[in-house]
Amino acid sequence: MTSPVPILSVQCGKVRSFQGPDNPSAIAKTPVEGPVGVHRLGLAGDEQADLRVHGGPDKAIHHYPHDHYAFWRGVLGDHPLLAQYGAFGENIATEGMTEETVCLGDRYRLGSALVEVSQGRQPCWKLDHRFDGQPVNARMVKARIAGWYYRVLEEGEVSAGDAIELLERPHAEWTVARTFGLLIAGDHKRDREGLEALGEVAVLAEPWRKRREQLLGA
Repeated sequence: MTSPVPILSVQCGKVRSFQGPDNPSAIAKTPVEGPVGVHRLGLAGDEQADLRVHGGPDKAIHHYPHDHYAFWRGVLGDHPLLAQYGAFGENIATEGMTEETVCLGDRYRLGSALVEVSQGRQPCWKLDHRFDGQPVNARMVKARIAGWYYRVLEEGEVSAGDAIELLERPHAEWTVARTFGLLIAGDHKRDREGLEALGEVAVLAEPWRKRREQLLGA
């Protein structure tokens, strides 16, 4: 198993007007000091605006590698959002964990909580709007650096300065990057066998199971 990774920052956000009153969002998340409760539906004090596509047990916590901020500075320049944690709406920021090294079904001790990787993030137009109309969404898909979600298996607390430690890796062949490639970035077109095999990964969140079925039938 890999060594524990320090948690750089924990972020939460409230629902507020985003692109007019008809498009609220809680993507603007800011660092929280001290311990934060980790509950089945997410972090204490964190909110989601559209529960059809955000939040819920399988998308309780969003983790985005701070490792990617250097890439984004190359794309976006010195955008002020990149000067702080939470630029991409993430709850957890670390360095040393990426989509290439994190796998579906990984179980981690997050502070005192136990969490499990359920799916990658599927980025949307709100990232473009947050970054003043720049094509963040498309670049994120092309680079395959969208982060991932956790479901909470055991509630607890987490704070900046705690560690995240890998406890179990039952699906080492199914990195977040590989799964994202198949289901979001178009790799299913040349890897039908992989798309079929993904159906055996029971920990995959229901939204991405449905996505897989759609692609199989396309």
